[in-house]
Amino acid sequence: MVSTDIGIDLGTASILVYVKGKGVVLKEPSVVAFDRDTNKIKAIGEEARLMLGRTPGNIVAVRPLRQGVISDYTVTEKMIKYFIQKALGRKSYRKPRISVCVPSGVTEVEKRAVEDATYAAGAREVSIIEEPIAAAIGAGIDISRPCGNMIVDIGGGTADIAVISLGGSVVSTSIKIAGDDFDEAIVRYMRKKHNILIGERTAEEIKIQVGTCYPLPEPMTMDVRGRNLVTGLPKTIEVSSEETEEALREPTLQIVEAVHSVLEKTPPELAADVSERGIVLTGGGSLLRGLEQLMEERTGINTITADDPMTCVAIGTGKYIEFLAGDHKNIE
Repeated sequence: MVSTDIGIDLGTASILVYVKGKGVVLKEPSVVAFDRDTNKIKAIGEEARLMLGRTPGNIVAVRPLRQGVISDYTVTEKMIKYFIQKALGRKSYRKPRISVCVPSGVTEVEKRAVEDATYAAGAREVSIIEEPIAAAIGAGIDISRPCGNMIVDIGGGTADIAVISLGGSVVSTSIKIAGDDFDEAIVRYMRKKHNILIGERTAEEIKIQVGTCYPLPEPMTMDVRGRNLVTGLPKTIEVSSEETEEALREPTLQIVEAVHSVLEKTPPELAADVSERGIVLTGGGSLLRGLEQLMEERTGINTITADDPMTCVAIGTGKYIEFLAGDHKNIE
């Protein structure tokens, strides 16, 4: 019986599971709904996401990972176990080898928590890999060569920025500003500008449909429903992409600033490679309209988004096991 190699992208917003030979087999939101009274888990994944902000008192829908770090250990362990079983089916007899991806700024303690939770969920071997490296492998960059590549991975809870060369990150930073903060910025803006209260799911819909951080050639609009803070009654208003640009200005510029600071710390040879090869954006947050243009305008470096930015990290995490195996061959 062959053991299976699995790569797990343990994200704040969603969890992706990559199985060797099959690709990404599962992508679900990292949300768990459980009953407070009995402490039993009601739903995990997409099913639980639909419950966010819509549950009665005894049932709570939580996201056990906050900003890429485990905030609720037992729930995370159950969630990982559930996703492993779902990805492999019930028929696996041998425990899998699992590589899990964590943001580049996590502490040893946080890494250990992820490792323990993965072992407890039934792994035979666990290797922890840093997000930018996984993203680079997943984006199809050959990271083993001595040449600089810059990766900006914007997830749900963290944005990881790194310059990678010879299979490791030379300069990296991880900031806790990403997709979730874009949503929060939209919620705040709607409250301040329109006196209307919306939930995180609505904010996410606005971000996906009309959200931008760079002026669009043709503005887009959509209708948004929320609660009027003055009357307390539901109200529908029209929101334009120009307004989202204003709302998202602060968080997006903070990401650009972080990219700038990493470039400042990059050794000159690698900085030259980066300016020649460009910056690669990965992660779900990089799907925000206008991010490439904003980055290009502020840094003067050509910026592209990876082919399938959502699954880059998961694919890279899965392939990392093969990369490690390949590494040992070269030495021997």
